Amino acid sequence: MCRFIESIKLAEGRFYRLELHQVRVDKAFADFYPAVKPIHLAELLMKSDFPETGIHKCRIVFDAEMQLLEYIPYVRREVKSLKLVETEMETFFYKKEDRTELNEAFARRGDCDDVLLVKNGLLTDTSYSNIALFDGQHWITPKVPLLFGVNRAHLIAENRLIQKDIKVSDLCHFQRISLFNAMIEFGELEIQIDAIKH
Repeated sequence: MCRFIESIKLAEGRFYRLELHQVRVDKAFADFYPAVKPIHLAELLMKSDFPETGIHKCRIVFDAEMQLLEYIPYVRREVKSLKLVETEMETFFYKKEDRTELNEAFARRGDCDDVLLVKNGLLTDTSYSNIALFDGQHWITPKVPLLFGVNRAHLIAENRLIQKDIKVSDLCHFQRISLFNAMIEFGELEIQIDAIKH
């Protein structure tokens, strides 16, 4: 049976993008456990003993029912360089607990801090985040990432990102790349394009 994860940002007692996390949980239940009522995140979290100060990753593991709820103090990993790595991984709409393929890709980073995954010649994601690239005027995010992240969905809904296919050969047209996920806000972690290694 497949197990899924939701990683929800909790900062100073506030849960971030809960509605979008709920959409993803609902989709997982509809696709894998259609006869089961989905977990209601807001209800679950408000009943939990959550920290009210600092930044924490709220990590929920579930299948047809809740398996684990934990709060982990969050420290952002520094990423200053990326290695382009080819992948055949399927695009997924949910975060699966099994990260075997992502870990195997990450192991190919060489002396870089993370990998920038390329599928069919197009940029997708890093091993831990969605991406957007700045061309001097606009922020462009890959039309088909490996994971449809909640922060990405939020930024697209706010018209802060434009969705387009980005070829590896297009990298020279961009100035910098932003890495973001449920825990890392857009603009917090940016890398110059020349720190992407082939």
